[in-house]
Amino acid sequence: MAGRRGRSPEVTPDLLLRAYSIGLFPMADSADDPELFWVEPDMRGVIPLDQFHVSRSLAKKIRQKPFDIRVDTAFEAVIAACAEAAPDRPSTWINAKIRTLYATLHRMGHAHSVEAWEGDELVGGLYGVSLGAAFFGESMFSRRTDASKICLVHLVERLKARGFRLLDTQFTTEHLKTFGAIDVPKADYECLLAKALASPNLPF
Repeated sequence: MAGRRGRSPEVTPDLLLRAYSIGLFPMADSADDPELFWVEPDMRGVIPLDQFHVSRSLAKKIRQKPFDIRVDTAFEAVIAACAEAAPDRPSTWINAKIRTLYATLHRMGHAHSVEAWEGDELVGGLYGVSLGAAFFGESMFSRRTDASKICLVHLVERLKARGFRLLDTQFTTEHLKTFGAIDVPKADYECLLAKALASPNLPF
């Protein structure tokens, strides 16, 4: 993986926030691997908030309000669902250490979830880290058609309303590109990150 750095023997929540502030984020080789390594991609995925695109079909579905969208009501359930294997994702990089670290960041007010509910059932969601005026998207899951997409739309609306300046997706995928995600060189990303972190921590 481009930009992969060495493994870290001990990662604390404070160290994790420091890593985000300099452009690093952790991953594991698999959900069963107890170790973490740092990643610093040569090309970074971001979604420019002023260029976010929602297709007509998705916009129509959102108007139908198929899900109850909630924020930060089931953070640990969201990250647990993101860590589960799925038909299109037989393994994930979210191990037990990551789940513990991000649960702590959530209690510190730096990690957040956007959730799609169908009655009492959690059917989709995403989570990430907020720091300054930046939001670092980590992972998403969907158990119903378009559930994670609708959570992403709500996330962007929330970030724009609160004055966030950077939505980091780490990498781009064909799925994210349909929303306007682009790849930026590391040097350009560092400039975007510096501007976002020049702001005080914004409320999510």
